Amino acid sequence: MSELHDVLIRPIFSEKTTALQNADNTYTFEVGESANKLQIKNAVQTLFEVEVEAVHTVIMRGKTKRFGSHFGKRSNWKKAYVRLSQGQSLNFFEA
Repeated sequence: MSELHDVLIRPIFSEKTTALQNADNTYTFEVGESANKLQIKNAVQTLFEVEVEAVHTVIMRGKTKRFGSHFGKRSNWKKAYVRLSQGQSLNFFEA
């Protein structure tokens, strides 16, 4: 799992993640389920050329949903909270 696109899938933007960016300099990513903290740290540092201070991961369990008369389950996925060093930032919306 050394490919960067297998480790970092996409950034996550929500009200909670925006508040974390402003208050704690923490960014949130959807990552591959088999990616570990060291791989995530190296991928962010390589891709965005910033210094990562800490990485926390959470496995988000898939919800049970109803599809008509049948019940199904969404897939599990992994989320990573990446805290950057002071003075560092990521800009996803460059012009």
